[in-house]
Amino acid sequence: MAETMQGEQRDNKKRYRPIPLCGSFMVGRLNCNFCCNFEKNANMKKTFILATLIVSGTVMYAQQPASAEKGVTYGAGTTQTGAIAVSELEKNMKENKFDGKVSGKVVEVCQEKGCWMKLEKANGQTVMVKFKDYAFFMPKDIVGKEVVVDGEATVKETSVKQLQHYAKDAGKSEEEIKKITAPKKELQFVAKGVLVL
Repeated sequence: MAETMQGEQRDNKKRYRPIPLCGSFMVGRLNCNFCCNFEKNANMKKTFILATLIVSGTVMYAQQPASAEKGVTYGAGTTQTGAIAVSELEKNMKENKFDGKVSGKVVEVCQEKGCWMKLEKANGQTVMVKFKDYAFFMPKDIVGKEVVVDGEATVKETSVKQLQHYAKDAGKSEEEIKKITAPKKELQFVAKGVLVL
């Protein structure tokens, strides 16, 4: 009787083997060698983690925008032909819209990842420039450079929350951010291409 019970226990152990991490089942005598060895082998784990970090670092580096040298383009790219000065933008808008090219000096850029920049107008005010579908970003060294942006301008109201977010991205202090308490109606430009002059 005892021998029969022991035999059944051995059979159960054979039947109910743990499933490997990858969830693959045994096929005949084949098993998932990678997963089983991965669970047991500390060196394999370290190698896998190191490889993951290297790949992640490479992808992040590849996403960094090129330095803002003369002639470099971003996004769909553009040319200087037909560009108007940023100070002339409002005069050229029809029904609060403008579609075309504008040139101006970059005075501010998002310090987080370059997802927006500001062009200086003659009166000291600025025009916010964002990038279509967040498909490309600007390098931090673009501040002080003359650029041409190609896209569409509109007049929009920016909420307090968004203004505070922009201020934080620009590296403003908490004190400066807290002073933003009212929404602002302003010119916004969505660029599909940028050229450094």
